[in-house]
Amino acid sequence: RQVRNLGVAAALLLLLLCVQCLHGSALPAVSSYEFTAYRMQQYNLAQQKHGCRGAIVVAEARSADEPVLTRRCVIMKVQDFTTEKYQEAQKQNAAAILILLPKNISSVPHDTVQSFMVSESETLLKETLMPVYVVPEDEQLLYMYEEVKQAAATRTSSIIIRVLRSMVTATAFQILVSNNVAIKAITDNSIVTLEGVLPGAGEDVPTIVITAHYDSYGLAPWLSYGADSNGSGVTILLELARLFQKLYSSPRTRPPYHLMFSLTGGGKYNFLGTKRWIEENLDHAESSLLHDNVAFVLCLDTLANADELHMHVSRPPKPGTPMHSFIQHLEEVVSSRFPWMKVGLVHKKINLVESTVAWEHERYSLRRIPGFTLSHLEDPKSELRGSILDTMSQVDFRKLKRNGIIIAEALAQYMYNLSDKGSPKDVQVFKGQMDFHDGRMSSLMSFLTSVPRATQLLDKEPSHILLVNSLEHEFKRYLQQVHRHNFRQDKRDPDITFFDQMDQPIVMYRVKPAAFDLFLGGCIAGYLGIVYYAIQNFGCLYTKLKAAVKSKHH
Repeated sequence: RQVRNLGVAAALLLLLLCVQCLHGSALPAVSSYEFTAYRMQQYNLAQQKHGCRGAIVVAEARSADEPVLTRRCVIMKVQDFTTEKYQEAQKQNAAAILILLPKNISSVPHDTVQSFMVSESETLLKETLMPVYVVPEDEQLLYMYEEVKQAAATRTSSIIIRVLRSMVTATAFQILVSNNVAIKAITDNSIVTLEGVLPGAGEDVPTIVITAHYDSYGLAPWLSYGADSNGSGVTILLELARLFQKLYSSPRTRPPYHLMFSLTGGGKYNFLGTKRWIEENLDHAESSLLHDNVAFVLCLDTLANADELHMHVSRPPKPGTPMHSFIQHLEEVVSSRFPWMKVGLVHKKINLVESTVAWEHERYSLRRIPGFTLSHLEDPKSELRGSILDTMSQVDFRKLKRNGIIIAEALAQYMYNLSDKGSPKDVQVFKGQMDFHDGRMSSLMSFLTSVPRATQLLDKEPSHILLVNSLEHEFKRYLQQVHRHNFRQDKRDPDITFFDQMDQPIVMYRVKPAAFDLFLGGCIAGYLGIVYYAIQNFGCLYTKLKAAVKSKHH
């Protein structure tokens, strides 16, 4: 009897070890994990539908390397997301795409960033019914990604190895977004535009307008921080306001020009804030500086990188015009102080057939106000103008400051007519106490990228409302006649329509495949049969084992 009890105990111990081995391949993480993911843009602009129309996901997670993606949630890292893989997922009717966004963008190779930006831009051109989500990486999600990646790799092995792995070690992940509330249109959006003025010396003097749009754009609104586009333009504009305020504060150094500054919203959506602001000043206001003599409008857009400056115009400025003279001053500043830089004029006519404009200055050109856009980008359709990877890692502060200096010096030379007064071409107005502050520019950029500045968020969330209020406070510090314009859309015929449910709670479940349960049941049944046979015939087996041991000793 004691011998039989020992046999039963040994059998039970062996059973526990086998079960532990079978489960040892499971993910060393919680069985379910909830996280927040951010849905791809969804909006209607000029009767065109853009972005993602779906939100609900109930599907198994699979790698983009899998040959079959039908009704699966495709898990991708930034380096996996390409236009080809996105289109393949659409072609196979994948249930959804979940993109893992690295927390430290600066660690991503430059080529990978560029490739993702291109794919991101192409993805946003058209609408899709397939839900697309973006989520910041964390340990649980990265472990899940590695598991599905390994599972995809083993499917290239022999059929026997694939079956055994599927039955014994495979871990499946279910991705669940079960919000049953229908996606609703948001038509009560408000676009805020800020304006302020530094009044010039004299009466009926010309006005120079310096403007930049402050909103951001990318695959997912909640993850769009827009550092280069267009945090850089806003940063330079605020520094110009601070520096020129010092010149305007003294009657001796106040130039004979009104200097108007404006920060506009809706820049990523056909510059709707700029359009409404111009309409209010020209069509509805009895008195406005835009009614008077406008020398030119300088639009700042994407200025935090590269050794190129492109001046985008709708029509080449005629010699002798203020805009032509200012551009000459700008070119002289570049050639005398930064000769390695490339600077040039890019002429693009406004296509009235198209429903959208390419640059902010085109809004002014349509109302016969001379203007141009200054940018380090030559192509208005560049992917750099709207990406969730446009973070602080894309900003070169040395080049941002250099571009600000070029603009400031060119403005000073033009407004004070320094070249005609015999001043040397390399004269520096902004130096010493009048220089651009590195710390201030860094702080401004950090502040601007501290929260996403997507248009659909700026009048909804407290942190985003605070950001606009802070920009207004900056205007009031340095400018006069500061006005805040809140443009609300016509709900019956809105210029742009956004949609809700842009952030969603997602649950990831870790499960074993059904084949595993069958395999485990078969293993247990077979094991119990062997144990039962061993216990019933333990005496015979013990005798044979004892005899075998004795013969081995002899």
